[in-house]
Amino acid sequence: MLKNKFLSLILFLIVTFSASFIGGLVTISLKEPWYSGLIKSNYNPPDWIFAPVWTTLYIMMTLAIWFFWHSKKRDVNTIYIYFIHIVFNATWSIVFFGLHHIFFALVVLVILITLIIILIIRFKRVNFVSYYLMIPYLLWCLYALFLNYNLMILN
Repeated sequence: MLKNKFLSLILFLIVTFSASFIGGLVTISLKEPWYSGLIKSNYNPPDWIFAPVWTTLYIMMTLAIWFFWHSKKRDVNTIYIYFIHIVFNATWSIVFFGLHHIFFALVVLVILITLIIILIIRFKRVNFVSYYLMIPYLLWCLYALFLNYNLMILN
């Protein structure tokens, strides 16, 4: 049983951090000089804050799905929603930093936030730890929506 728990944790880490890897790769490769040329609001945090915040959130997301996976009342549809949400998580970086489409990135973010809310509701029914672990992620994505919207308006 312990081996299965460890293996499932590793698999969920790989799946979750694949979004981080893809998003990071696109961001590093295609962000500049485009992003530096954008007019940003005073609410934009410094660039150095994003890596530690996202790393923490990806760890929390991984733990949320892992605790859910090991719950007695888990359902496979929630796992599928989690995987779909990971795709949208990575897609935002591709659309925003890769394709430089601020509006379409905003649309992707709205879909992502909707999926996060669905996951939070489903997690709450089965595992409160999973539910609570997703709340900071939702709040950060709402903040990202605000920032994305401001960039769209200012540019």
